[in-house]
Amino acid sequence: MIGVGKIKQYSNVLDKPLSKGKQEVSLSAFSFLFSELVQYNQTQVDNIAELERRLEDAGYSVGARVLELLCHREKGNRRETRLLGILSFVHSTVWKVLFGKVADSLEKGTEHEDEYMISEKELLVNRFISIPKDMGTFNCGAFVAGIVRGVLDGAGFPAVVTAHFVPVEGQQRPRTTILIKFAEEVLRREARLG
Repeated sequence: MIGVGKIKQYSNVLDKPLSKGKQEVSLSAFSFLFSELVQYNQTQVDNIAELERRLEDAGYSVGARVLELLCHREKGNRRETRLLGILSFVHSTVWKVLFGKVADSLEKGTEHEDEYMISEKELLVNRFISIPKDMGTFNCGAFVAGIVRGVLDGAGFPAVVTAHFVPVEGQQRPRTTILIKFAEEVLRREARLG
């Protein structure tokens, strides 16, 4: 057997295959970087809604890049075309790559047909954040909502995505729910596809 055990030489760095590499980032490094992102944006705004919008915008660009990377690595450059397929992709694959585990739950809204919720008991971006009393309802989950919106928009499923705290009986910290409200065009397309 000729060539067994030899490493293939590549003439160009672009010819090398994309390796998955180590997919973990130090939690302390992420916490520090995210803290700096929040602090910087906090100095640039006057109210909580604007701060959450800026965090969501930062997350949006991350989400668009995560979609491209995962479609290339996991799906052979194929994208989801069905609503439940893309929701499952976000709930499992995207969440596992970003947070090391599948999201706690994915649920369909009971009041509106176009609403879905991804719930997480302790969202990583809220884990090490202590919110001053004067900031009240500020939720760093807006960053993750932006990531989800970036993934959905990039896949052709425009939606309004927001992060909310939901109190849990018997627990000090509330869980975070990412509320996804799809555009009417997505629901019409889904109905057409049957």
